[in-house]
Amino acid sequence: MQQHPHTSRRRTGRLAGLTAALAAVVGLSTLTGPGAHAADNPYERGPAPTESSIEALRGPYAVSQISVSRLSATGFGGGTIHYPTTTADGTFGAIAVSPGFTALESSISWLGPRLASQGFVVFTIDTLTTVDQPGSRGDQLLAALDYLTQRSLVRNRVDSSRLGVMGHSMGGGGSLEAAKTRPSLQAAIPLTPWNLDKTWPELRTPTLIFGADGDSIAPVASHAELFYNTLPSSLDRAYLELNNASHFTPNTSDTTIAKYSISWLKRFIDNDTRYEQFLCPLPRPSLTIEESRGNCPHTS
Repeated sequence: MQQHPHTSRRRTGRLAGLTAALAAVVGLSTLTGPGAHAADNPYERGPAPTESSIEALRGPYAVSQISVSRLSATGFGGGTIHYPTTTADGTFGAIAVSPGFTALESSISWLGPRLASQGFVVFTIDTLTTVDQPGSRGDQLLAALDYLTQRSLVRNRVDSSRLGVMGHSMGGGGSLEAAKTRPSLQAAIPLTPWNLDKTWPELRTPTLIFGADGDSIAPVASHAELFYNTLPSSLDRAYLELNNASHFTPNTSDTTIAKYSISWLKRFIDNDTRYEQFLCPLPRPSLTIEESRGNCPHTS
């Protein structure tokens, strides 16, 4: 039976209208629905970053902490776990942080809540002894991550495939050692690092090294800068030399260290490219930055 041409046009028009409406709804939910960005990247945590949000003393997450006794720790000296209190966002990436030679956890404790409030589980640790060398501190950082993911009270909040290390001075040298030992680590951030090993061509972990222009204990020419220069050129790597800074600048709350550490950890532990804008192009010399080096754009 032949259809009336007006009936055919009405049906065609209704179908086209429904198709357009459906496309609009799908498009709208894709643009504005909860977790829209996270659908592309399941590791993304927190709102879109701004310059002020990564410079703030606290990020968007409320944070709690758990003390880990030296007696209950194996292979390191105990410490404090800082973690986002919410369980609504699933698991988080995690970082272990080591102090330097003769120093205690208290010297790097400011990094715990500051990084955790941006959406990470952060374990600031004490070492077995205050005179442990970088190789030992590297092993202890890995032991702390193993405790965090396998035995800690927050192990179910941690994604064991998304881990990183940080450390100051010999702890910074230790973070390089940890990345060398465990190339599956997603990020390493040595802070004014010290190590007798000067070359790091074996590293496969994206690494951000902070140096200090006034460092007389681990001068950048024979430590931070040299370490950076020996990293593989194909590696996602960066070097930031702090201006008007000393070896001990990382021991107190520092906006420049926090800003670029957060961005590096987000970019490589969470694969969150929203933070690439703060890393590339490289930051220019300023009141707080003497110089910067790195490979941009990042490829990991």
